[in-house]
Amino acid sequence: MTSSSKPVLIATRGSALALAQANMILAQCRAACPQVEFELRIIKTTGDKLQTAALAREGQALPKGLFTKELEVALLNGQADLAVHSLKDLPTELPAGLQLTAVAKRADVRDVLIYRDARHSTGIPGKPARGFPPGLRVADLPPGAVVATSSTRRKALLLTANPGLKVPDIRGNVATRMQKLATQPDMDATILALAGLTRLHFTFDSEGRLAGEGVPAGLLGSVLSTDEMLPCVGQGAIGIETRVDDERVAAICAHLNHAETLQCVIAERAFLAGMGGGCQSPVAAHAEVKDGQLHLRALSFVKGPVSRADAVRPVTEAKALGQQLASALR
Repeated sequence: MTSSSKPVLIATRGSALALAQANMILAQCRAACPQVEFELRIIKTTGDKLQTAALAREGQALPKGLFTKELEVALLNGQADLAVHSLKDLPTELPAGLQLTAVAKRADVRDVLIYRDARHSTGIPGKPARGFPPGLRVADLPPGAVVATSSTRRKALLLTANPGLKVPDIRGNVATRMQKLATQPDMDATILALAGLTRLHFTFDSEGRLAGEGVPAGLLGSVLSTDEMLPCVGQGAIGIETRVDDERVAAICAHLNHAETLQCVIAERAFLAGMGGGCQSPVAAHAEVKDGQLHLRALSFVKGPVSRADAVRPVTEAKALGQQLASALR
């Protein structure tokens, strides 16, 4: 690739997780193209502003497209050359002139049940807060236990596994949600993505104790299998969005793309698009490449009780595979 005096501008949201992911991509860009200058630009989105404003009124869902709009405007206006997204936040329909150009190698797609340790003194004044032993599963939670999450997918799967639960909304970033769990005795657990926790350098010891910068003491985590909690479309993947006619940036993105992950998320996003829903729809899908074939599992609560489907096709038929399962579950 030829060098240019014009820096390549990388746009990201300002949350801790978004910055961690953008810095991962920035490091990959610099390693792959050392002769190119790269600059990171932080853009606050409408979704970030509304989420901050909505912390006190947690019953209102925020359309995920609100977390990408300003980044896409920056791309179209030439104020950025590539935008880094958590792919689960990126709508399946992109604005004219933009495309999903690359997808980084996927991290672990599983979710984690986060809860208080029964052996730890919570220090919540005036009201005791119950805790649970290591290795807690969703089915182990007692009737009336409160598992806070803003995801319609997680709510539906939680209630399928344990119909006696209460599943109110929760707002805020990862640190805010953990702090709420540690200090609010009427909240028993929450669910977070393992990929996000890992990218923020949070760790679990052999008994599930959660550790990391800013983590409240006394929290445990149980990693949930995909059989228990099938992930949302694109979970664990980082997407790179660019202008369709920018050959210079496309050449850079070729170094960032993980071909297997790209085919997996193409199948998942085709399923979501075929279901006619957005990122907040109560559906889930997970694709994997096994023995050279693309395997896709999907489920939907759109019509009420859970409906499930799975299928296998050649890797080159990723989009058709997603459309096939959407047709089966509509």
